[in-house]
Amino acid sequence: MGKPAIVIVPYDPAWPGIFARLRDEIVAVLGTTALRVEHVGSTSVLGLAAKPVIDIDAVIAAEADLPEAIRKLAAVGYAYEGERGIARRHAFAQPDGLPVHHLYVCDERSPELRRHLAFRDYLRANPTEAATYGALKKRLAAQFGSDRDGYTDAKSDFIAGVLAKSPPTS
Repeated sequence: MGKPAIVIVPYDPAWPGIFARLRDEIVAVLGTTALRVEHVGSTSVLGLAAKPVIDIDAVIAAEADLPEAIRKLAAVGYAYEGERGIARRHAFAQPDGLPVHHLYVCDERSPELRRHLAFRDYLRANPTEAATYGALKKRLAAQFGSDRDGYTDAKSDFIAGVLAKSPPTS
């Protein structure tokens, strides 16, 4: 059996509330280990079509805090998956019974965290660009079916263009 097709759905006004619930649970688990928890990715942009998966970045002060974050998250069922090819962005598989989401732990100076925030903030401030991105994602999902790598690669020029217009958040 092959991988499921990439599905892009219209913006769901429930997404911010789902994020808030997950954020509150993550903050309760991580306590002061986390400086903050950010809603990133397409579900964090009002009106943007997206895969129905909440992307979350839990921000720690430094990489030295990662073992503590791993320990605390493991205690509630999150499984550490390593960096998965992106330095200083640590992925966790979610426990059963929660809304579908991707949880990453990044130190506050992580280039990937800064990229996530810059991209999100630019699209939030530029609804026309967000709509263009949503249309692109729909076309690419239809074109690439279940080929997630192809889909992701095909979005990279658009994302690079946005990031060139939006200096990373400091």
